[in-house]
Amino acid sequence: MATVFVGIDVGSVTTKFAAVDQDGELVFDHTSRTAGRPIETVLAGLAHAATLLPSGAEVTGVGTTGSGRQLAGALVGADLVKNEITAHAVAALHFVPAVKTVIDIGGQDSKLIMLRDGIVVDFAMNSVCTAGTGSFLEQQANRLGMAVEDLGRRALRSSHPVRIAGRCTVFAESDMVHKQQLGHSLDDILYGLCQALARNYLNNLALGKALEAPVVFQGGVAANAGVVRAFRELLEMEVLVLPRHQVMGALGVALLVRDWQDGRSTQFKGFDIAEADYRATSFACQACPNLCEIAQIHLDGKVVARWGGRCDRWEGG
Repeated sequence: MATVFVGIDVGSVTTKFAAVDQDGELVFDHTSRTAGRPIETVLAGLAHAATLLPSGAEVTGVGTTGSGRQLAGALVGADLVKNEITAHAVAALHFVPAVKTVIDIGGQDSKLIMLRDGIVVDFAMNSVCTAGTGSFLEQQANRLGMAVEDLGRRALRSSHPVRIAGRCTVFAESDMVHKQQLGHSLDDILYGLCQALARNYLNNLALGKALEAPVVFQGGVAANAGVVRAFRELLEMEVLVLPRHQVMGALGVALLVRDWQDGRSTQFKGFDIAEADYRATSFACQACPNLCEIAQIHLDGKVVARWGGRCDRWEGG
């Protein structure tokens, strides 16, 4: 019977599923919009994953990562719950063992991971400002009435890009309008926007850091050829984009749970939980002045998991 390890990456914009076999080869992957409903998205994704599983395959390990990793872990019965930095680093190392720099840009956050000899030595995250994330591009594409997928292709046609003030989405939009009024071509404006995103990322996350090759670019924004070109020009080095760049978090945690399993029994609750009645609530713990917000998951009216405190008072149930 084939052994399969599943990784789930729950982000604010998308939720990714990926599965690997014992050799670390990708078995399947699946991406869907989180749409502000992580429970429903995880359960629906799990039901879809069941249809992608090869005949006779058995899930012997499940891991979760991303901003919703605790929630997803409680829902599915995860064996490992890992932060995004670890998951993305492991995935990059799997495909590019010599990687030294990982640029990861998603819909609403961005990460920089620096590795030496396969070990994470530094990292930075930005989840506050959208000017260095995918939503920055998506907002402007929507304003211009084009699909965000077309933005990168149009940007590559630019021969004289204009400089866009990209440190803030509000300033960027007004600057783009101004450049349009001055008569600059849309292609040049779009590539200026891609440059602004790359410049803002480097100014926020890489300031004072020495980025070394090999550089791997992953996350949804890596699909934008204009942004890839902008990073290559700004860094003056090759930037690698891997074929499954958008699911690297899920892939990484799947690889981690494969290494963890080593004969252990999985806690995975099975694909039938996709039909279960789950809901989430929260409350403020009154045990100390911290007043931590505790999240909890209910299954058929019973609390099955709690997390979120600074201490372990509520961990595990």
